[in-house]
Amino acid sequence: MSIKELTKKLKSESYSSLYLLYGKEKYILEHTQKMIVQAVLDEGTADFNLSSYDMEEYTIQSALDDAETLPFMGDYRVVIIQNPYFLTGTKAKQKVEHDLKRLESYLSNPTDHAIVIFVAPYEKLDERKKVVKALKKHGDVIQAEKMNIQLQKEWVNHAAKEANVHITNEAAERLIQLQGENLAMLISEVNKMALNVGVNGVIEPETVDELISRSLESNVFTMVEHVANRRIDAALRICYDLLKQNEEPIKLMALLARQIRIILQVKQLGTQGFTEKKMASLLSLHPYAVKIAAKQGRSFSEKELKKLLIQAADADFEMKTGQRDKQLTLELFLTSVVREKQVN
Repeated sequence: MSIKELTKKLKSESYSSLYLLYGKEKYILEHTQKMIVQAVLDEGTADFNLSSYDMEEYTIQSALDDAETLPFMGDYRVVIIQNPYFLTGTKAKQKVEHDLKRLESYLSNPTDHAIVIFVAPYEKLDERKKVVKALKKHGDVIQAEKMNIQLQKEWVNHAAKEANVHITNEAAERLIQLQGENLAMLISEVNKMALNVGVNGVIEPETVDELISRSLESNVFTMVEHVANRRIDAALRICYDLLKQNEEPIKLMALLARQIRIILQVKQLGTQGFTEKKMASLLSLHPYAVKIAAKQGRSFSEKELKKLLIQAADADFEMKTGQRDKQLTLELFLTSVVREKQVN
């Protein structure tokens, strides 16, 4: 079931007695859980009819006892079952005796006054287990799968809509490029920018560049972008800002070398006719990272990129062996790239 389908059912007050939320995307798990709870329980009685049990600390029996208890001043009880590791092949850190036979019995005939939500932060469940089969048969299932760029953009657009603003396609892509794949951070940044542009405002790429809390790797992306366009002052400005934040020159050098290597790999694969989607899969990169690398690669020849990787390796060696001051070595590397581009 998709989030959209679940939202539609909840709005029509069509509730399931059982929900299974599983996957590694924490934000979707938390968002979906909150959405179900808010739809089912009145704010005034939520404190009486909402409970949560961590299966690494409490037995499933105690959670089911709660689910079978009549709600207080409301129509439903909501019982959240966190970390149901018995749905997987893993074992808990602490030994807790769970009566899975009783759980199987409950799943086949759940009480109509309780909504039981299983929140399983695991990539995979053990499909061979009876409890997993029963839960998938009788409950509504939401998989919090790893986000591709299209799904990330949908969530970003949804967050903007919820905040009563509009975000352009270019701004959404820019945000994902600079912030990375952490969905919770993406939504947080959208909400921050929404406050800045105001109700019915528009979030443009310039808004993103001005307000976003940049990750280290996104700063390196931008540094390489400035270098590729011969903006050495802008590249050094980012470099100095990162050094002021106590980022190690050796680490920055390694990230620069990594980005140059990615640009070279994308350039080589592009000449072989690979699509950006296929390149992303082969290189285990986010599709937008490939798109940026392809764009940056147009400023360099393959020969130049190979030479830069050799220079980066030499700079790394000089830093680690103390042959030259680390910061000076980093500065010289950046300026040499621009100087070489100007000569060519």
